[in-house]
Amino acid sequence: MRDNDFKGEFAQTLEVSTPDHPYQRKIFFIGLGNEKNNQRHHLIRIAALAGRHISKRALENVAFLLPKYFGGNACEIIALLCAAGFNQGIYNLAIRRSTPDRFQPKRVDFLTPIPIMEESIKPLQNRMMIEANACTLARDLVNTPAGELNPISFAELIAIESEKTSISCEIWDEAQLKSNNMNCILGVAQGSAIAPRFVILRYQGADHRSVMAWVGKGVTFDSGGLSMKTGEQMIDMKCDMAGAATVFTALLAIAQMKVPVNILALLPLVENMVSGNSIKLGDVLVAHNKKTIEVRNTDAEGRLILADALSFAVENQVSQIIDLATLTGSCMVALGTEIAGLMSNENPWAEKVHRAIVGAGERSWPLPMDEDFDELLESSIADISNVAGNRYAGAIVAGKFLQSFVGTTPWVHLDIAGPAFAANDSRFHAAGATGTFVRSLIELAIRYRD
Repeated sequence: MRDNDFKGEFAQTLEVSTPDHPYQRKIFFIGLGNEKNNQRHHLIRIAALAGRHISKRALENVAFLLPKYFGGNACEIIALLCAAGFNQGIYNLAIRRSTPDRFQPKRVDFLTPIPIMEESIKPLQNRMMIEANACTLARDLVNTPAGELNPISFAELIAIESEKTSISCEIWDEAQLKSNNMNCILGVAQGSAIAPRFVILRYQGADHRSVMAWVGKGVTFDSGGLSMKTGEQMIDMKCDMAGAATVFTALLAIAQMKVPVNILALLPLVENMVSGNSIKLGDVLVAHNKKTIEVRNTDAEGRLILADALSFAVENQVSQIIDLATLTGSCMVALGTEIAGLMSNENPWAEKVHRAIVGAGERSWPLPMDEDFDELLESSIADISNVAGNRYAGAIVAGKFLQSFVGTTPWVHLDIAGPAFAANDSRFHAAGATGTFVRSLIELAIRYRD
């Protein structure tokens, strides 16, 4: 700093060695920047940058000194954000390489610059560990090749993990899907050799009757069906179940933390494949709520399986609904790869969800849901079409489609296509699954009030 080499600018780094110290320590400095960099997601990035740096070499012990102040945030918030970011940074995508290129330290201590911070964060240690494990599991699930994680194996894994907690798990097979009129899930899955599953998870953590529904899109591989994707578009389509992974791992976390909330989690799991039995353009599906859908594009399959799941949630008279889905490339065109599109039919519920996302240091942005978008989904042969007749407002059109299956129940749709999966390495995360919005759902559950 004396030589003006290190100014503490945002994400500026400097590593120094202490050769005269008996343990020959290395100290890694990271700049926090100024007030404009004092948003919560910036602190996550700073901590992730630290994790990415130290994971380049095998280290036994790492000490992370928390910043004393950061944008007026409380000690507890600073600790949670730094723990989340550091865990993000040390995640190793290349777990199947014969020679690892990144290493997780065996021990990490979060140190506090003032005694009051130490007392404040002691009660958070359990939450920090549980959140880290949940985010890591979500990343692992999304990064697992589709040849290993399919609707059946994913459902079996969910059942095994749920048994370790107070979560009840019910899994519907093809016969049960048929008898319960889950025709959209069956329709999307009929081109695959692997049968679909519908996972129903219930967590009862509170005495009150209010139940929040979490719905996660679970397309374990998406070829696009007969509206086939290109090879370039298809290469990462193992990630199309990120919504289901997010919902499942967040629910595990709140069960482990015994959060006083009631949640119905619904995970429609399918493969969208091509065969002589694939759903065809022009086919009409009858959703769980009896609404008829003209299929104009088989690559708009996520909204179809969500239609059945959302209808089921409404049928169960839940108090509020939130669905998460890697739904549209259009949302990435509009908002980039770091921000989710948020769509809703009720402002108070949308605001509650948005505040939880901000509290977790993650990001979303509201998109308009005006009634004139409805006409884009009109069909001459069915109640609704699954795509519009043009390429405009694709993310909103998908949201409007989903809205037609929730009735008057307060509902939020999060299009997480951008934030859920990173195409390339960066200074802040490895390529692949990011685990984004696991912590937002946990935060929403902790803050939840009827």
